[in-house]
Amino acid sequence: MSEKTIEVSNFIRNIIDSDLKVGKNNGKVVTRFPPEPNGYLHIGHAKSICLNFGIARDYKSICHLRFDDTNPLAEDVEYVDSIQSDIQWLGFDWADKLFFASDYFDKLYNFAIQLIKSGKAYVDESSIDEIRQRRGSLSVPGVSSPSRDNSIEKNLELFEKMRSGEFAEGHCVLRAKIDMASSNMNLRDPILYRIRKVVHHRTGNKWQIYPMYDYTHPLSDMIEGITHSICTLEFEDHRPLYDWVLDELKTPCHPQQIEFARLNLDYTVMSKRKLLELVEKNLVNGWDDPRMPTISGMRRRGYTPQAIRNFSDRIGVTKKNSIISLSTLEHAVREDLDEVTPRAMVVIQPLKVVIENYPVGEAEELQGSVHPKKPELGQRQIPFTREIYIERDDFMENPPKDYFRLSPNGEVRLRYGYVIHCHEVIKNNHGEVVELRATYDKETKGGKTPEGKKKVKGIIHWVSTTKNVECEVRLYDRLFKVPDPLADKTIDFTENINADSLVVLKKAYAEPSLKNVKAEERFQFERLGFFCADKIDCKDGNLVFNRTVTLRDTWK
Repeated sequence: MSEKTIEVSNFIRNIIDSDLKVGKNNGKVVTRFPPEPNGYLHIGHAKSICLNFGIARDYKSICHLRFDDTNPLAEDVEYVDSIQSDIQWLGFDWADKLFFASDYFDKLYNFAIQLIKSGKAYVDESSIDEIRQRRGSLSVPGVSSPSRDNSIEKNLELFEKMRSGEFAEGHCVLRAKIDMASSNMNLRDPILYRIRKVVHHRTGNKWQIYPMYDYTHPLSDMIEGITHSICTLEFEDHRPLYDWVLDELKTPCHPQQIEFARLNLDYTVMSKRKLLELVEKNLVNGWDDPRMPTISGMRRRGYTPQAIRNFSDRIGVTKKNSIISLSTLEHAVREDLDEVTPRAMVVIQPLKVVIENYPVGEAEELQGSVHPKKPELGQRQIPFTREIYIERDDFMENPPKDYFRLSPNGEVRLRYGYVIHCHEVIKNNHGEVVELRATYDKETKGGKTPEGKKKVKGIIHWVSTTKNVECEVRLYDRLFKVPDPLADKTIDFTENINADSLVVLKKAYAEPSLKNVKAEERFQFERLGFFCADKIDCKDGNLVFNRTVTLRDTWK
């Protein structure tokens, strides 16, 4: 990977610097990344990972990885494993600081008992619909539940019955007793615990009740000694509840919650619920489909960890929500790949050309640089024969003015090779061009222009028809055809899927240098873009390449 030095400075680092200056938290900086194991991480999470782990790295600390596994209905070990793999692939490490919210279930339960005993929590036997109706609105204050005046003894008894499984799901919940008239809806007696009679992936059947995120989050931070609890802007209105939980329990430390704007990309959806819908409806080929904004999808497509880190640093950290152009991410990928990827010639939509004045049965090795900016990487051997493939798009029967590729009675230079002249076009019964006949000028080898001859402007890539490697090429583009797939509320967002987001070309031909490539190796296919050997399907001699990004900020 190429290393780009990007100056990182933002308001969160300014807060941390101020805290260190006055000796707050005994001079410590401890961050955490707390994903829910209910889906695969996406590029938005990558920004948070780079921020939290980056701060820990730069302040000589450790960022904790803590799974918020409080909803066993949606969680799976598959997600736990994928999240750890993604973080490590991005280049970060949590050392021995791997935690789960479920590690703290006993402590969280005891804290809930403490809130009940202090008169700050109660068991509400109202239905969820009744709780929702009594909550009010931004303009109408909430109405207290009849259960709000339960005695402490009754609340303790009911809460123990919740824990022991005596009540059905939905029969009751534990709520904080704060302020039903608060202007902040999150303080209108929020739910702290609900009944869930399902098996947890780590605790099994031990618990019949599970804590809510807004209750679990501050206490988990406190237990681990987190100093700066960095989260996205949608949790800003939840911060008073975060502080209330810690203040009411008089905890020994009080982490500071700081919010920043989440990453939003155009032509993309970032909701894990909607991404899951795409997977479950088979609208994509799994969480790691290269069209998905998941980290595993981007890895399979050929993005590099360094490119994602550079992108995260470049877009910065702010308090204002905005939409970032997907082209900005693609530029970071293109910039990184251009520095590190070897070159190769691959013809993805072949058109046969017979060079009639080249000897039958002969072949020669032409020289091509492995990387034009890195001569130390040496040369690659490219076999040239009488019959070659060129791109079908590099021939036009009736070309416009200033067309510099091949046409009838026209000339073009073959990359690293000779100038050829097309003198015959062969068509099938349907009038389709199926073959070209040409001649070559042997004095033009390797880019030479003999004295007295006109220099040919057009240069195209090519591959021998007999000395090549057959491969499959997958052309990926944006998954959605509109910048904001969720903007039109009158239609399902899946109706905005781009029908051309994946084009599979089963018979492409590559130069022999690609014969023994391994999964996840990256290349620039000259004139076509950057490609990556598919992580899953490129094996056992079967070559499958995914287009990572085009050579320019454009897409079809």
